[in-house]
Amino acid sequence: MSKAEEIQKGISQLRLSVPELRGVLLATTEGLPVAHALSDGLDPQRFAAMAAAAVNLAKKFGENLNSGPMAEISVTGSEAQIYIYAAGTKAILALAAPASGNAGLIHLEARAVARSFAQLF
Repeated sequence: MSKAEEIQKGISQLRLSVPELRGVLLATTEGLPVAHALSDGLDPQRFAAMAAAAVNLAKKFGENLNSGPMAEISVTGSEAQIYIYAAGTKAILALAAPASGNAGLIHLEARAVARSFAQLF
C-alpha cells in the first residue's frame, strides 16, 4: 500500500470511528495540508496554517518549561473542539469536533492514527 493510500485509510478510519468529527487534516509542521476530510466549509489551507502555528507555540512552551516535545493540544470553545496531535517530527494531525464530542473516544482513536502517520514520515 502506498503512503497516500495509508494516509487516506487513517483518515477514513477516524471518520468511521468518530462520526461526529467535522474535519480531519494531516499537515506538515510548516502548515501545508497533506490530506484531509473536512466539512462545514473548513478551508484546509487555513486550518493547516493555524494548526501549525499552534504547534509552534506549544513547542516554545515546551522548550521554555522543559516539558519535552509537544505531543498534543486541545482547544475547547462554546461550539467546537480542536485537537492537534504530533505525527512524528514533520507532520501534525488536526481534528475539528463539536463541543459535545466524546473527548475520550477522540483521543483514543486519534492518538493511534497519529502514531501510524508518524511511521510514514
